[in-house]
Amino acid sequence: MRLYRTSRGAVVEHKNAFFPVVDEWDALVNHADLAAHLARTCATERPSRRIEDAVLAPISSQEVWAAGVTYYRSRSARMEESHAAGGGSFYDRVYDAPRPELFFKAAPWRVRGSGDPVRIRRDARWSVPEPEIVLCVNARGKIVGVTIGNDMSSRDIEGENPLYLSQAKIYDGACSVGPALLVIDKPLPSDTPIELRVTRAEAVVYEGHTTFGQMRREPRELVEFLYRETTFPRGAMLFTGTGIVPPDEFTLHAGDEIRIHVPPIGTLVNVVD
Repeated sequence: MRLYRTSRGAVVEHKNAFFPVVDEWDALVNHADLAAHLARTCATERPSRRIEDAVLAPISSQEVWAAGVTYYRSRSARMEESHAAGGGSFYDRVYDAPRPELFFKAAPWRVRGSGDPVRIRRDARWSVPEPEIVLCVNARGKIVGVTIGNDMSSRDIEGENPLYLSQAKIYDGACSVGPALLVIDKPLPSDTPIELRVTRAEAVVYEGHTTFGQMRREPRELVEFLYRETTFPRGAMLFTGTGIVPPDEFTLHAGDEIRIHVPPIGTLVNVVD
């Protein structure tokens, strides 16, 4: 089942039909048994053939966090970009370390949804999208669903000094998620594809793909570290890292369309403002 957040409330998609959900979003993602609750909703509510209202980002009051260097390709790229600043070996050690890299990504009000614009920093010269699987975790630390995320990043700023990570990752228009929350009770299959396409003036300027199974760390491990000494009364969203990194000569331009496709979830689409 896929759960959408719309301008007039939540909607669950089941067997190509859409059912309204009366619960508010925060209550939904923290339900004791979300899948069973939605199944009961589908059995009792009247379905429609399509969603009538604007679809919003599948988030309400949840903080957004992110994990880094969870894919080998990301490790290599970040070692290369930070080598001149003396930080090259940091990422190699994080990739192999027991403790993952975790960092705050966005307050919920700063998150964009599918169809909303994203931004590149005005003081950056080298900006890229980072397509990721995002975990929706309830207040008790249980993974209740997954969605698609775009972790917009300024690679030149982070490469200048690893301590500039927050400036490279956290700014207005740097985070988008959507279009829906895929409700799950077990991890995504390892062969789940993650596909990125960037078009400029209707021409494809970059394409890349990976699979969820290329991630070195288990989703449950990332959640355990995030929740180890931090509480999330309304739950949290956790980006799991990227395995798709464009070549060094690529940078985003205003007007570029970014499409991230994960078949069981859908397609997250944003245009660079």
